[in-house]
Amino acid sequence: MSKELIRLQDLVMEFDGEQILDGINLTINDHEFLTLLGPSGCGKTTTLRIIGGFLNPTSGDVFFDGKRINDVPPYDRQINTVFQRYALFPHLDVYDNIAFGLKVAKLPKAQIHERVQEMLAVVGLKGYENRRTDSLSGGQQQRVAIARALVNRPKVLLLDEPLAALDLRLRKDMQNELKRIQQAMGITFVYVTHDQEEALSMSDTVIVMDKGRIQQIGKPEDIYNEPQNAFVADFIGESNILDGVMLADYKVKFFGRTFKCLDAGFAPNEPVDVVIRPEDIDFVPPEEGHLTGTVTSVTFKGLNYDIIVDFKGFKWLIQTTDHQAVGSTVGIRLNPEDIHIMHKSEYSGMFGDYSSYSAEYDELTEDADDEEE
Repeated sequence: MSKELIRLQDLVMEFDGEQILDGINLTINDHEFLTLLGPSGCGKTTTLRIIGGFLNPTSGDVFFDGKRINDVPPYDRQINTVFQRYALFPHLDVYDNIAFGLKVAKLPKAQIHERVQEMLAVVGLKGYENRRTDSLSGGQQQRVAIARALVNRPKVLLLDEPLAALDLRLRKDMQNELKRIQQAMGITFVYVTHDQEEALSMSDTVIVMDKGRIQQIGKPEDIYNEPQNAFVADFIGESNILDGVMLADYKVKFFGRTFKCLDAGFAPNEPVDVVIRPEDIDFVPPEEGHLTGTVTSVTFKGLNYDIIVDFKGFKWLIQTTDHQAVGSTVGIRLNPEDIHIMHKSEYSGMFGDYSSYSAEYDELTEDADDEEE
């Protein structure tokens, strides 16, 4: 049974009259890799800073091991932080950067040496002790920052977008490395990112946030396969989100047709959001299709094609290895397990139509450079 380590209770945070956090309730367990995921400005970094003690919430409480720690300063918490900018000391070598906190704590020299060597091994930097940090690559500097944060054995490590400055290949390597380090050290990692793939590949638990509120908490597979509202469905991966009506348990109607699905527990004739993931859709000859539409755009993505199909004026994204020609008429079939039903929410109607597809692509590239509050 997992042991609760941190509890956030009714956290509210306001800056200059603007509400940044709106009633956050969250439990973080010992040895857990938990990720706060959401767009810029959703409140994830603010939540992290409150846990670290760098910010005091406007109202609400932070508990650590059952004790309220709102008034405990950062240096007295068993929590360390790795920031996006690693803040290494350029005038010190790798060894002295890692040893810095232990020297401040006045540990015996032999013990400092033993701990630093242990950390160098954990982060894969043995032999780099005497190197200046400004001669290291971004990935190596990242490892020094992590070693420095872990060397005094905190119970929790907070990581704020720590891989944002690295190129794609290095990020992938460091994702695996961070997961390995977390398991080797057996401590709790609380990780902040706006990169969904990063969150899904590394975490035990993902917290999806928007507008200062938690939208969903779950394992990566559950968040992806069972999104609770249109925001989560759209933010985690790609989604076609349609208006539907739940006729009865396991029966949903959209586009004028009735489909079988695996969902139950909705009110009869309840308006719902219907989610169909692009990779779950199969092309069939038009005469065999549940629905037929016209291909309006085809983009080659290496492993597959992103194909936009116009169904009665609503554009769907379909990801497939089957090439289709622009202008051709295609059919699709939908299996019950490919159709996921969600309650209507404030996000209904905001996502899911790929009419603005090229504009969305432009936004994605720009968003990568955004900083959070």
